[in-house]
Amino acid sequence: MYNKKKIVNDPVHGFITIPSELHYDLIQHPYFQRLNRIKQLGMSFMVYPGAQHTRFQHSLGAMHLMEETIAQLRSKGNEITEEESNAVLAAILLHDIGHAPFSHVLESTITQGISHEEISLLMMQQINKELGGALDLALQIFQNKYPKKFLHQLVSSQLDMDRLDYLIRDSFFTGVVEGAVGAARIIKMLNVCDDELVVESKGVYSIEKFLIARRMMYWQVYLHKTSVSAEQVLIKTLERAKELSRRGKSLFAAPQFDYFLKQDVTKEDFIQKSEPLKYYALFDDSDIMSAIKVWTMSDDKVLSLLCRNLMDRRLFKMEVREHKPLKQEESELAKKFAKALNVSEKEARYLVTLHPVSAYTYRPKSDTIKVLYGNGELKDISDASDILNLTLLSKHEKKYYFGYVRDKDLI
Repeated sequence: MYNKKKIVNDPVHGFITIPSELHYDLIQHPYFQRLNRIKQLGMSFMVYPGAQHTRFQHSLGAMHLMEETIAQLRSKGNEITEEESNAVLAAILLHDIGHAPFSHVLESTITQGISHEEISLLMMQQINKELGGALDLALQIFQNKYPKKFLHQLVSSQLDMDRLDYLIRDSFFTGVVEGAVGAARIIKMLNVCDDELVVESKGVYSIEKFLIARRMMYWQVYLHKTSVSAEQVLIKTLERAKELSRRGKSLFAAPQFDYFLKQDVTKEDFIQKSEPLKYYALFDDSDIMSAIKVWTMSDDKVLSLLCRNLMDRRLFKMEVREHKPLKQEESELAKKFAKALNVSEKEARYLVTLHPVSAYTYRPKSDTIKVLYGNGELKDISDASDILNLTLLSKHEKKYYFGYVRDKDLI
């Protein structure tokens, strides 16, 4: 018999043990191996050179934290059967399997009207067919259809294993120490009360640190204006390539990339046809970057300019504004660029971008973090904490990222 009880040496968590043959088979599946070729933080490596880690690493880390959490919850008398344990471990392992190339960056550019969570579900259902129903329970937990709701909360909530791992991992690989959180301490403090995941009162300070770290990482890493600039250059590049492809221009692209370039692939397409999922499962970061390298030599001035600038890290100048810029500003820039390149104003619009971004650190009205006291009382973290400004942390922060090609890069 082939030994499937492997150990993976992870730079963040140390040694990770693959818990069962089922999980080993899931990791070996082509859908999961694809995550090795998708960067966790999209284009953030252009700001933080160490941010080269992948969705594959993150998924293994989340599974490891889930296994630690299950052990802790069991030690406090919470019943989690072996079948439930295997299922929730499979659910967290596969939670990101449907990510597009460069993760969140291209989610609305490559496909239309379907989220990566929905594609993850479709992929999990396909794997389940291949494995003869081995993921039936994992799918119930993933979709929050299983009676024990706290198991779904471990996969998807404000205090799930996904968030715990990505904060620690992204902090580690970017070098942004403000994002580091004490995952071991938080896990030690988790419990279940009335079928709800809660934090024991001794863990309040760790949760405060967790929420502050999350806010710091959003504005310092995930929404860093240079990262957003790189992402917008990439998005504009693909939008231009899609327009040219649909007008009949032949562009170099791998078959799986070409499929998404030539048409808008919708949620209905994924549900009704087999081709979208087949091509999507072959599609990763390398397909895009190899095409962009070739497109630098395109005879289309706009496409070649965007590609050359992206390859050489000549990114959009990005202004972060509190209020939406006037359309007149965009129009004047487009006219200037059109004249400089001798292209139409419509074509020059690809060199200007307006990207509104928003973030919540904590949403008390939708998915709360409950604190459990020794007398059985439950409080929301916003009431339990005496130092956090939850008004600030729960505030819907919105900013406008206004970007455009620099004059010196119009070559």
